[in-house]
Parts: sequence; structure tokens; C-alpha cells
Amino acid sequence: MGSADLGARRAGPDEDGPLHRHRLPRRCRTVVGLRHPGGAGPRTGPGRFRGGDVSSRELVVLGSASQTPTRHRNHNGYLLRWDGISVLFDPGEGTQRQLLLAGASPTSIRHICITHFHGDHCLGLPGMLQRLSLDRVPDPVEVLYPASGQEYFDRLRHASAYQDHLDVRPVPVRADGRASTGPAFSIEAVRLDHEPETFGWRVVEPDGIHLRPDRLEAAGIRGPDVGRLVSEGSIVRGGVRIGRDEVSEVRPGQRLAFVMDTGMCDAAVGLAADADLVVCEATFASADAGLARRYRHLTAADAGRVARDAGARRLVITHFSQRYPDVGALVDEAREVFPDVVAAEDLLRVPVPARIRTGRAGPG
Repeated sequence: MGSADLGARRAGPDEDGPLHRHRLPRRCRTVVGLRHPGGAGPRTGPGRFRGGDVSSRELVVLGSASQTPTRHRNHNGYLLRWDGISVLFDPGEGTQRQLLLAGASPTSIRHICITHFHGDHCLGLPGMLQRLSLDRVPDPVEVLYPASGQEYFDRLRHASAYQDHLDVRPVPVRADGRASTGPAFSIEAVRLDHEPETFGWRVVEPDGIHLRPDRLEAAGIRGPDVGRLVSEGSIVRGGVRIGRDEVSEVRPGQRLAFVMDTGMCDAAVGLAADADLVVCEATFASADAGLARRYRHLTAADAGRVARDAGARRLVITHFSQRYPDVGALVDEAREVFPDVVAAEDLLRVPVPARIRTGRAGPG
């Protein structure tokens, strides 16, 4: 495996370097801002934390390692909490236990999205399906995955004997486009540059309307008439018909993009276009860009460029090679390109940024 390096064998392309010590997360923490430790230099950690906070829309990092877990990083796993529904991305080994440590209930999971069938992105799927079955989750659970990996899905789906009470809805994806549609959001697939076949995922909330209290008051619309206006689209006041668009503005739907694994490509930028939150692999530092190209991964600077070119609002970098026990340098590289960067850390909660109002009149 190569010559010894600091008492340990040389790390492979996605393998860890020497072990390190730092404080392990005792409970799930929430990013509430960024700071510079000691008042000097750019921050090298993921953010300032406050335990116990709850956001109705947030990303819970269950694991942030690439290829193999380490003492401080679990296999991949990312839970998107979206009001009362959750989407689980790329459950690697140990996902069940990470959910427990994070204080996140699995029973709200209605969609599981697998980017590709490398083990660090899917080996937790059997346990998760069996757990949801054990919990008697009553609603269907979609599993979205590349259709070319059907053989692996079938093996994972029935990896061991158990009493199966879960309504699993397989969704094999063969091409770019909308893969799932629901009342709260749709999930879109975009093929990325990796082997085996890999799809990134995009959660898209439809645009809505925001009623302006000042405009309602000026129009004399109060109480039950507000509900009638919303349901019927217009209302007559004083002999004048007032349309909903006259007292409202567009409420843009929020968007999350999950970019993993991939080489640098236009598809990654398109997947992240105008996203409020982008979760993006940053397997390597720029000094190891040759390895990133060889294995079709991204550097942290590449991840920053994806977010910048896509016009995204916040970037979470993750999927770190074991060769980087301290990801501070990766954060710095990404921030040289894109300002709002959060380094994933196991059990970290990252709120989806608050929506931006456009001021445009709502639909009639």
C-alpha cells in the first residue's frame, strides 16, 4: 500500500491520514453564524453552534466521510427536514445510529435518494428500510436511484430476512428530469460526471404567494374575506373586484441541490442553479487536484466555483478524504471563491436560508 508516512501507511485517494484528536459532537448543533476564532484569520471550522435549536427546514449531517468512516466522520448520510417531511440522501453505514445521536426521527422520511451505488453512499439503505418497517411507517417511501444500478438496489432491498411492513416505492431514474412530484416539493435528477452512473438531486418547492397585510388593509379586506380571496382568486369590495395579485407578491419556492459524486462539469452547475442551499462534495484540496481529476471528484475550490457560477446562496462542503483530518484548508479554498461556506461535521444542523421576497405581484 505504499511507504510509511508519520507512522501510518500512506493514504490512498480516498483514505485517511494519521488520526487526530478533537472534540466530538455531544449532540446535534445548529449553525447560527460564522466567526473567526481568536479574532484573527478566516474561520476554519463549520460555524458557531447553538445546541437544541430546531428549524422547520434544515439539513442534518449524519456523516461526512468519503469511502470509509473514520473515528470522527461517519459514512455519508444527509437528512433534509422540510416542514413535516424528510428526505434522506445517500445513507451509508451507521445511518440509523447517527439519526439517533442527532435526535432526528426516521419516521418522517418519505423519500430516499441514492446518487450512485458506491458503498459509502448506499450501504445503510437495508438498515433504514428495515427500521422504517419496524416503526410501521404508514405512508409510502420512495427510493430514487440510477436505473443502471437496479441489481445493487435489489440486493440492498432484500439484504436480510425480516418482516417487511413498509410500502417501498422504487423509482429507477434513467434520464435527467423530474423524478418525483408531491404537494410540498418535487425532486429532479441530473446526471453527473462519475462512475458508476451518478445522479445529483434537486428539491424544488413551487412558487407561492405572500399576501401583503398593508395592501389587504388598504383594500378593506379582513377576516373571512381573506380566505375567500385566496380560494377564489378575487373578491368584490364596494362594487370593485379586487384580484389576489393586487394584494400579494410572489413567494419564491426554495431549492436545495445535492451534488455528489462528480467531476467538474456544467451539469453540476445547472443542478445547483439558484439554490438556497447546495450540498456539494469537496473530496480533495487543490494541491491534490490531479487525484480529483483522476477519480472524477471535486476539490473544495471546485465546489466553491459550482456554487458561485450557479448563483447559489449557501454552500455545504462534505465527503472529505481521510487524508485531511483538519478541513480548515478546504474551507479556506472554497471561501476564496464563494463567501458562504459551511464545512459539514457529523450531527451538524444547517438551516436552509430564509426565503427572499421578490416584490413581484402575485399570480392572478
